[in-house]
Amino acid sequence: MTKKIGSFIAITVLLCMTIIYAATTGSVQLSYMEFLTGLFDSTNEKMAAIRDLRFPRIFVAIFAGAALSVAGVLLQAIMRNPLADAGIIGISSGAAFTKLFIVSFFPTYFFLSPIAAFVGGAIACLLVFMLSWKSGLNPLKLILVGIAINAMFSGLTEALISFGASSAGAITSSLTLKTWDDVTVIATYGSIGLVLALTMYAWCNVLVLSDKTAKSIGFHVTGARIAIAAVAVLLSAVSVVVAGVISFVGILVPHIARRLVGHDHKLLIPFTALLGAFIILLADTLGRTVLSPMEIPASTIMVIIGGPFLIFLIRKDK
Repeated sequence: MTKKIGSFIAITVLLCMTIIYAATTGSVQLSYMEFLTGLFDSTNEKMAAIRDLRFPRIFVAIFAGAALSVAGVLLQAIMRNPLADAGIIGISSGAAFTKLFIVSFFPTYFFLSPIAAFVGGAIACLLVFMLSWKSGLNPLKLILVGIAINAMFSGLTEALISFGASSAGAITSSLTLKTWDDVTVIATYGSIGLVLALTMYAWCNVLVLSDKTAKSIGFHVTGARIAIAAVAVLLSAVSVVVAGVISFVGILVPHIARRLVGHDHKLLIPFTALLGAFIILLADTLGRTVLSPMEIPASTIMVIIGGPFLIFLIRKDK
């Protein structure tokens, strides 16, 4: 228990430090004291620029990291597959396709893009289950079918763009130029999804068991799996709409979290949210500052890290 408490304290402190570093570093720089005093000084011009430009980016990165990481935990629980991730099995690409479709052909309904993305992600998730289910869950078949679904929706998205779909609706994996409106969208839907995920921790713990064992204790396996999948799709979809497609977060973060706080989802879900927020914010901050004025998208950094990590997991689990 001491290790778990220490892990929560450590990641909370690291997240707070990264927020301050991200806010004070860049083209507009402030000392830590200037930053702290500027929070209460509405006349500080530098602080005003940070509030309007940098804070929205920071909050979007935090919520996107938390949402994608918790979505990964939920998907791994219902699929009993440590490689399940919204980006790999097609949920993110399905959400990206429907968002682009709405914005391109029904631009007056742009405000419905989060709902459209949810529908696209849900269709992708449903297809993965339908096409891979045969007398139970097969972890290998789930991943293979998911990769195929991901490729299909990615191809459809590229086809829309080739046929002249609205460039404004294209999904860009970038956290630049975010506004407070973006923060409102991801904070609203993301908070709903995270709260629902926290209430479902007991179901996730039961789903770790086999379906036969879970049913023998009176647990409604199918209903719980559908409800948890819906929350995972919601978290993935809102992240895609605001922050773009960021792969491997849902694999990398939950595995690190399990080593630090164990497999009980009561602790795993909130810790994963904190760790995911920290990792994406750190990746975005490093990508923005290391080669300044050039930027490396957080999604690119996660692919560079996540690719070798996925290979490691596959080799380890054979």
